[in-house]
Amino acid sequence: MARAEDICSRYTSMRRRPRPRRATAAPLPAPGAAPRLPRRPRLASSYLALTRSLPPAARALAALIAPRPDHHRDSCAGFYGGATSARAASASVEEFGAVGDGVTSNTAAFRRAVAALRERGGPGGARLEVPPGRWLTGSFNLTSRFTLFLHDGAVILGSQDPDEWPLIAPLPSYGRGRERLGPRHISLIHGEGLDDVVITDSSSEVCVEDCYIESGDDLVAVKSGWDQYGISVGKPSSNIVIQRVSGTTPTCSGVGFGSEMSGGISNVLVHDLDVWNSASAVRLKTDVGRGGYITNITIVNVMMEKVKVPIRFSRGADDHSDDKYDRSAMPRISNVLITDVVGVDLQRAPMLEAVHGAVYEGICFRNVSLRGIRRQDGWHCESVYGEAHEVFPAPCEELQKNGSSSWCGLF
Repeated sequence: MARAEDICSRYTSMRRRPRPRRATAAPLPAPGAAPRLPRRPRLASSYLALTRSLPPAARALAALIAPRPDHHRDSCAGFYGGATSARAASASVEEFGAVGDGVTSNTAAFRRAVAALRERGGPGGARLEVPPGRWLTGSFNLTSRFTLFLHDGAVILGSQDPDEWPLIAPLPSYGRGRERLGPRHISLIHGEGLDDVVITDSSSEVCVEDCYIESGDDLVAVKSGWDQYGISVGKPSSNIVIQRVSGTTPTCSGVGFGSEMSGGISNVLVHDLDVWNSASAVRLKTDVGRGGYITNITIVNVMMEKVKVPIRFSRGADDHSDDKYDRSAMPRISNVLITDVVGVDLQRAPMLEAVHGAVYEGICFRNVSLRGIRRQDGWHCESVYGEAHEVFPAPCEELQKNGSSSWCGLF
């Protein structure tokens, strides 16, 4: 599921601000190659330009992104029915007693605001404004046809009071709580069975954009069910755009796929990702017993600094909801394009490890420069197959096909 609970987790500080300027580095020439002019990631000025360099699945997603008339950037908000139209009711969270001093608990205020706006907006929906400030809160639920709008300078802080985080029933596609047996911990900004908002179970037509995130988990996680429960529910996460996201996570990744992906994940476009002081920039996680698939993933324009493992495909550590999972249910990973990547001050080169017995194919790396790597043992790949073009340092043997006629070489 593409979960806003992962975007705004219990330990997350989130604020909307311009993407920070980060240190950049030009790709180095491959060993033995003739010197050439350095090249930065191709930052497309518009999605018309972007779509010309993408494989078909990502091109179809990018074509749905339109310019915002009130903003200089393109937006994927039009994915949602009614997302671009005015809501029938609007109010500031301050009208419900919230105080943005970073100290006062605003849990009750946010809950009152959503409940009141649900009644005021009716079928026309409602919009809750969060002004500049530091807004401390525990969990609160959104409602359908609802816009939560954070102004520049607005920061939502997750409360550290356990009483403000009730336990709720587990998702059917998980069978139990992710971190505990029985009920699960609720997310900071939560919602289930909603229409015209981002937060759902497994998700389709999802837009995550213009976020700065600090988290103890993945900044953005795309998931779709856990082992036999996810396979049984069979609800994939698909048609997802994640763009202009920046932040830091010392233990996890900028964008993570899985490891709960048993319902399937497909057609995801990640564009303009900036990560620093983190464990990974991009990570695909799977495990024995997951089944499902991760396919048609396109990741474009990634900048990273002080990251432990820049790109990682990892197999799970016997992480299951119970002992009834099917050990023969193997994940399938295919058609993953990672292009226009710059990284500096890294601990090691990418680690790409497949689940034993699973198929990982159609992996494509293009225009990737990873500099300042402390460990000099190179890329590490196990049973992951594909191609690499204009990549430094030289990739593992499994990615050195360099077939000029393939989809990887053409786009």
